Amino acid sequence: MLTTVFDFLLVVVGFGLIIFVHELGHFLAARWAGIRVLAFAIGFGPAVFSFRKGMGLRRGSSEREYIELRNEAAGLAGDKREDSRAALSKMSHTEYRLNALPFGGYVKMLGQDDMDATARSGEPDSYQLCVPWKRLVVISAGVIMNLITAAALFVVVFMAGREVAPPIIGGVVRSSPAALAEPAAPAAGVGAGLAPGDRVVRVGGRAPRSWDDLTLTIAMSQKDEPIEFVVDRAGQELTFRATPRKELTAGLLAVGIEPATSLEVGKPQNAAEAAAVASILKAAGVEGVGAGDQITAVGETPVTYLHEMEALITRAHGEPVTVTVTHPDGSTSHVTLRGRAEMEVDLVERGPRSLAAVQHVLGLSGVLRVVDASPKNSDLRAADQGIRDGDTFARLGDVEYPSIADGIAEIQSHKGKTIDAVVLRKSDDGYTEVALPGLKVSADGRLGFARSDTSDENALIAAPVRTVRRPFEKEVHLAAAGSGLTPGAMILAVDSVPTSTLEGVRDALRLATAKASAAHEGATVTLVVRRPVAGVPSASAPKEEVQWALSKDDVATLHALGWTNAIAESGVLRPAEVTLKADDPVQAVRMGMAETKRVMLMTYLTFARLAQGSVKVEHLKGPVGIAHLGTLVADKGFIWLLFFLAMISVNLAVINFLPLPIVDGGQFLFIVYEWVRGKPVPVGFQNAVTMAGLVMIGVMFLLVTYNDIRGLFGL
Repeated sequence: MLTTVFDFLLVVVGFGLIIFVHELGHFLAARWAGIRVLAFAIGFGPAVFSFRKGMGLRRGSSEREYIELRNEAAGLAGDKREDSRAALSKMSHTEYRLNALPFGGYVKMLGQDDMDATARSGEPDSYQLCVPWKRLVVISAGVIMNLITAAALFVVVFMAGREVAPPIIGGVVRSSPAALAEPAAPAAGVGAGLAPGDRVVRVGGRAPRSWDDLTLTIAMSQKDEPIEFVVDRAGQELTFRATPRKELTAGLLAVGIEPATSLEVGKPQNAAEAAAVASILKAAGVEGVGAGDQITAVGETPVTYLHEMEALITRAHGEPVTVTVTHPDGSTSHVTLRGRAEMEVDLVERGPRSLAAVQHVLGLSGVLRVVDASPKNSDLRAADQGIRDGDTFARLGDVEYPSIADGIAEIQSHKGKTIDAVVLRKSDDGYTEVALPGLKVSADGRLGFARSDTSDENALIAAPVRTVRRPFEKEVHLAAAGSGLTPGAMILAVDSVPTSTLEGVRDALRLATAKASAAHEGATVTLVVRRPVAGVPSASAPKEEVQWALSKDDVATLHALGWTNAIAESGVLRPAEVTLKADDPVQAVRMGMAETKRVMLMTYLTFARLAQGSVKVEHLKGPVGIAHLGTLVADKGFIWLLFFLAMISVNLAVINFLPLPIVDGGQFLFIVYEWVRGKPVPVGFQNAVTMAGLVMIGVMFLLVTYNDIRGLFGL
């Protein structure tokens, strides 16, 4: 908690410094141009503290007292007037303020008011009487200072080095644009599709330095236009073309590639995180691997990334493999990993605007099961409400035999309320049904247990998935699972091949459809099932045969599935990272300037894509979202915070120079008009466009803040 508060304070101070630099640019340029500066303020609202030369530091503002002194001096006569003028001459025209609301800031110049176009002054050092070209410098100075600051921060970041995810593809989503990408030129042994292990050398003509560079370039690409990927595949440079499409969950243009994952188990920062990692590895059933360990070989083959290990496990057709584990102290040990059947991953609707990922094989999923009812890192423990390790949910709320996706969705629909459950608990006679009425669900939608499903324990099936949506397709697909398969059914055999787990069902289906796959045809298989008796699986229940017709596409999908492993599915492996660092100060300056230019262009491009519809308002961040994101970034380290603040500085520069009347860009255009025409923009027009700009920015502020708060609370 204290760390989060400290990170938040760092972000607030960082924002304040960026705003200070922006306003300092205006201030210094105004002084250079000979314009009288009345106030230099950080924040808005009433002054908390102020300083004026000749009057000193004080609480509140000295402005009223200063004006009264000037008025008094103007009304005096003789020696008193001269004495008052002499006293005033030792006082500065400028008051330096720290205001109550530390978001934003301003420089107040004599005769200039963005909100009042009629503001005028006849004093020789007023804003209006300054020549137009100098006023253009004054208006532009804040933006220029922000860009210089950003470039300097980027230089510091690249001199120190920053850990980034490399532009290496770790996974490709099924049926995605990346999976269907066509090679630009025929090459021996090269088929369609980007592949795990491909290092992206160029995308859209640019060389990405990191994974974020790569995904941002794709997200900001032209809608419905193919983008060119140049990849290094095992030393061979290949070119592919893919057309980005909107990914259904994020809503941004993407091609369906995933970053590479390392084979190092994350190092916990504290005892709570260590307990969490231990709990997760326990749930995964992995013995001999702990926090900070790294898998360095599969058999005799060295490995660096998760996709390399999964390729070797797939090559072993799911048979157990021996992996070498290197521990933090440098010692090594060997662990046996069994391949786990890879399932299809699709999206199912969980509400009007909600999609959830579901793992299944042709519509069949395992049933939600409790692995650890007393997670050590949690403030909420399901065991305190009667749930036990190994419990399988026969009913949860209104859902019979829920899958993981169905069960979690049902629990979250009862946030802050209670939910009734019935679990199956192992006993000497098989399963015992245990009713658990009135389970309390936390405000954030948890019961407090580590979960898995029954797919690797038995062949019990959850409510079959009837319709799915693929991540890049708007069309709804019918899953293969037929009406003869019901929640709680146990699959005993596929075409006379006995099955004991749902993973075994997948393998038996592949065996039964091998000829159909080779002939690119559909197939019909016979399942032997046993349905529950009074809601409980029973070995005495009669067996039934169910004919299951699979289409050609079903068979192809089935045979495209490979194998994964328990560690990969546990989520404890760290993302792959490399250090992005300049070799010398000159290169750091070049990289800093290039990064400043890139962020600036991407910010402008964001507005263009917003107009085109490939980026939506909900993807933008307002003050709340930026502060929250900044806190998360600050937690990763000081260099990450500097990088984040550099990006904010560039964004502030871009937004301030948009052609809107209440920001610097609009004022710049007004001055250009005055310079060209020899007279200022009509006051009526200035007032009208200022009000329009205020309304537009106000509406945008409310929208992004609303979306920020929704995201913050997971709504």
